Amino acid sequence: MAKILQLNFETANGKKMTLTVDEPKVDITAAEVELAMTAIISTGTFVIEDLPLSKALSARVIDRTVTNLIG
Repeated sequence: MAKILQLNFETANGKKMTLTVDEPKVDITAAEVELAMTAIISTGTFVIEDLPLSKALSARVIDRTVTNLIG
Protein backbone atom coordinates (compact mmCIF):
# COMPACT_ATOMS: atom_id res chain seq x y z
CA MET A 1 0.00 0.00 0.00
CA ALA A 2 1.32 3.45 -0.90
CA LYS A 3 0.19 6.80 0.46
CA ILE A 4 0.64 10.22 -1.10
CA LEU A 5 -0.14 13.62 0.37
CA GLN A 6 -1.42 15.84 -2.44
CA LEU A 7 -1.26 19.63 -1.92
CA ASN A 8 -3.17 21.82 -4.37
CA PHE A 9 -2.32 25.50 -4.80
CA GLU A 10 -3.26 28.44 -7.02
CA THR A 11 -1.35 31.49 -8.28
CA ALA A 12 -2.71 35.05 -8.46
CA ASN A 13 -3.74 34.52 -12.10
CA GLY A 14 -5.63 31.31 -11.34
CA LYS A 15 -3.05 28.75 -12.50
CA LYS A 16 -3.13 25.53 -10.51
CA MET A 17 -0.15 23.61 -9.11
CA THR A 18 0.00 20.30 -7.27
CA LEU A 19 2.80 19.17 -4.98
CA THR A 20 2.93 15.57 -3.80
CA VAL A 21 4.69 14.08 -0.80
CA ASP A 22 5.34 10.34 -0.72
CA GLU A 23 4.55 8.45 2.47
CA PRO A 24 3.34 11.25 4.76
CA LYS A 25 3.27 10.46 8.47
CA VAL A 26 0.37 8.25 9.46
CA ASP A 27 -1.28 10.63 11.92
CA ILE A 28 -0.91 13.88 9.96
CA THR A 29 -3.60 16.43 10.80
CA ALA A 30 -5.41 19.05 8.77
CA ALA A 31 -3.87 21.74 10.98
CA GLU A 32 -0.34 20.49 10.23
CA VAL A 33 -1.02 20.40 6.50
CA GLU A 34 -2.54 23.88 6.54
CA LEU A 35 0.49 25.24 8.41
CA ALA A 36 2.85 23.57 5.92
CA MET A 37 0.93 24.92 2.93
CA THR A 38 1.03 28.44 4.39
CA ALA A 39 4.80 28.10 4.88
CA ILE A 40 5.24 26.89 1.29
CA ILE A 41 3.31 29.89 -0.02
CA SER A 42 5.22 32.37 2.17
CA THR A 43 8.64 31.22 0.90
CA GLY A 44 7.82 32.11 -2.70
CA THR A 45 9.94 29.15 -3.82
CA PHE A 46 7.46 27.73 -6.30
CA VAL A 47 6.36 29.88 -9.25
CA ILE A 48 4.27 29.38 -12.38
CA GLU A 49 4.81 31.82 -15.24
CA ASP A 50 6.75 34.13 -12.88
CA LEU A 51 3.90 34.21 -10.33
CA PRO A 52 4.32 32.69 -6.86
CA LEU A 53 1.69 30.53 -5.23
CA SER A 54 -0.97 32.68 -3.60
CA LYS A 55 -3.63 30.37 -2.23
CA ALA A 56 -3.95 26.89 -0.73
CA LEU A 57 -6.87 25.18 -2.44
CA SER A 58 -7.03 21.70 -0.95
CA ALA A 59 -5.08 18.78 0.42
CA ARG A 60 -5.76 15.08 0.56
CA VAL A 61 -4.12 11.80 1.38
CA ILE A 62 -4.39 9.26 -1.41
CA ASP A 63 -4.07 5.64 -0.36
CA ARG A 64 -3.55 3.08 -3.08
CA THR A 65 -2.81 -0.60 -3.23
CA VAL A 66 -0.47 -1.98 -5.87
CA THR A 67 -0.48 -5.70 -6.71
CA ASN A 68 2.46 -6.97 -8.76
CA LEU A 69 1.40 -9.71 -11.12
CA ILE A 70 4.75 -10.44 -12.74
CA GLY A 71 8.17 -9.51 -11.43
